Amino acid sequence: MTPSVKDTSPKDGDGRSTRWDEHREARRAELVAAAVEAIDLHGPGASIAQIAASAGVSKPVLYRYFSDKDDLYKAVGHWGATQVTDRLVPLLLAEGTIRDKVYRGCEDYLALLDEHPQVFLLLIEHRSSDDPLADGKNQIATTFAKLMGDTLRRLGVDAGGAEPWAHGVIGMGLAVGEWYLRRDIMSREATAQYLGSFIWHAFSGFAADNGVLVDGVAELRLVGRKEA
Repeated sequence: MTPSVKDTSPKDGDGRSTRWDEHREARRAELVAAAVEAIDLHGPGASIAQIAASAGVSKPVLYRYFSDKDDLYKAVGHWGATQVTDRLVPLLLAEGTIRDKVYRGCEDYLALLDEHPQVFLLLIEHRSSDDPLADGKNQIATTFAKLMGDTLRRLGVDAGGAEPWAHGVIGMGLAVGEWYLRRDIMSREATAQYLGSFIWHAFSGFAADNGVLVDGVAELRLVGRKEA
């Protein structure tokens, strides 16, 4: 159970404004964790009352940290994006061939969806003018674009396509992830193999079109590490 979040907001003019600013993000993080817990338990339709109860606070206290429900969902979207990058970036930095990293990354991504399927479905379903996934997708895309750009440059291939490549991979991951959770007709292992195959063959084919064979390459890294 997520620890109760007490109402410790400062009163005007009492000298605690600076401390409030310093701790606000930590409080928001606790409330986001409570929201994730409530959505895991109650599904994408989890109410603000259920989220507040999970945090051990009242709805007015919850709204002291989030302007409205969309703002809370947006913060949950950031949480999800951080989970993805925290899970995948270390894997992409590890030893191994590019191909192995692509397939293992797909497996780990789907494993993450299996840990919080209701949260993922909520973010997919709650599409509005303020898409809760928008900032999170940009966060992931920025990270992936750097990884892809560094890799293409090391291959001696034009890196101008790194950003659209990153957004394309994210779009494919979201689409396949939603299909996987909603349809529930294929194992995670098989789905990861298909997703990995789509991404790998697109990347290796692009490299081959530029005169570079990358199948089995182990010495390249997915970031611009300095050579030893």
